Amino acid sequence: MFIPLYDANPLRTIETPVVTRTLIGVTVAVFLLFESGLVIDAQMASVGMFAVIPAEVHLGGGLRSELAVIPEPLTFVTYVFLHGSWMHLIGNMLFLWVFGDNVEDAMGHARFLAFYFICGVAGGIAHALANPTSEAPMIGASAAVAGTLAAYLILHPKVKLWVLVLGRIPLKISAMWVISAWILFQFVNLFIALDQETAYWAHVGGLIAGAVLIPFMRRPEVPLFDRGLPS
Repeated sequence: MFIPLYDANPLRTIETPVVTRTLIGVTVAVFLLFESGLVIDAQMASVGMFAVIPAEVHLGGGLRSELAVIPEPLTFVTYVFLHGSWMHLIGNMLFLWVFGDNVEDAMGHARFLAFYFICGVAGGIAHALANPTSEAPMIGASAAVAGTLAAYLILHPKVKLWVLVLGRIPLKISAMWVISAWILFQFVNLFIALDQETAYWAHVGGLIAGAVLIPFMRRPEVPLFDRGLPS
């Protein structure tokens, strides 16, 4: 697969992607403070309190009765700030760093923040609907990031990206091929996934939400599909 490193895609309407950087900063801070074990070893407690647990959503089975500190629906927002490992965190934040700034540029700060959380909620709901009896907690920003990828693909398919192919070969490829390959991988893994720990339905839910929302949440003057740019 492709690991994105850099896109030569300048910002056009904002000076600084404040929301993208803030989301990355808060997510990293949460991991360092509560999940990494470096400061406070509270990973199990934070997951129990703030992750999406499908069976809890559907059945109200009291799986976290002693840990519940927020209403159940709010876990569809809080879960996006939690990650299970350094690699989980770095992967999501790298994708958000490369692609988030241009999507924020196309929407503006407030709308991008709303967009990010809506995609996260959509992914959480998709996962809960697909796995209604699962007691396994779901965490991670993958659904929100997936929505951001879908938006970027619709906005900037022609932009060239520097990526690592198979984790080691640097190559410059258009966003259309990089993101399309990632999307295809998600759909294929819905049916043949060997990795049962990855919530592919959440990724798909975020992707669909991002694709549906971007035509309406972008600034009116922002073209879709890089219209007006040379192929």
